Amino acid sequence: MSEHDHAHGEHDEGEHHDLPVAARVRRLEERLIAAGLASDEEIDAYLGKLYASASPVNGARMAARAWTDPGYRELLLSDGNAAAAELGFRDLSYQLRVVANTPETHNVIVCTLCSCYPVSLLGPSPGWYKSFAYRSRTVREPRSVLAEFGVALPDDARISVWDSTSEARYMVLPVRPAGTAEMPPEELAGLVTLNGLIGTATV
Repeated sequence: MSEHDHAHGEHDEGEHHDLPVAARVRRLEERLIAAGLASDEEIDAYLGKLYASASPVNGARMAARAWTDPGYRELLLSDGNAAAAELGFRDLSYQLRVVANTPETHNVIVCTLCSCYPVSLLGPSPGWYKSFAYRSRTVREPRSVLAEFGVALPDDARISVWDSTSEARYMVLPVRPAGTAEMPPEELAGLVTLNGLIGTATV
C-alpha cells in the first residue's frame, strides 16, 4: 500500500458509518450469527481470549527486538505476520504491515472509515483513535495533529499516513533512542509506548 492509498474493504450501501463503533460492531456480530457462522457465546469466548493477552507490551517487544537484531528488523518490515509469530503472536486475523520511522520520515497510522487497529499487538485502541476528529484530521493535516500530541518534527521531515483496513493493520517501528546501545531488549521494550507504535509520539 503506498502512502495513504485508501483500501478499505467493500461496504454495504445501507451501512451507516456515522453509527458509534460499538453499534457497528454489534451489527457485524448479528450478521455472523444470522449466517450461522458463530454464536454469541463463541464471539464472547474469542474476544475474551483476545483481550486477555492483548497489550502494547507485545508490540513493544517486537520493536525492541528489531532494534537489536538486524535480521529480525528485516523480517518485521517485510513480513509482519512472520515476525509476530516468531515472538509467539500467531494466528493474527489480519495482515500486519510495519513501517519504520527514520530521521527523515515519520509514520502515523489511522483508520479513516472506522477504527481498524492491531488490537492483539497494541491492546485496546485509545478513545481518541476512534474519534471522528482524529480519523479525519490526521489525513488532511497530519503535522498539526502530531503537534497537538507533542510531536515536533523538522519542517523538511516527511510525514506518511497509513490507513488501516479490515484486512491490513499497521504498526510503527519507532526510531531507537540515542544512548541505549548497552540496554538489553527487555529494558528497551519498556521505552516503547502505545502512542509510539501508532506514531503519535516519538520514543
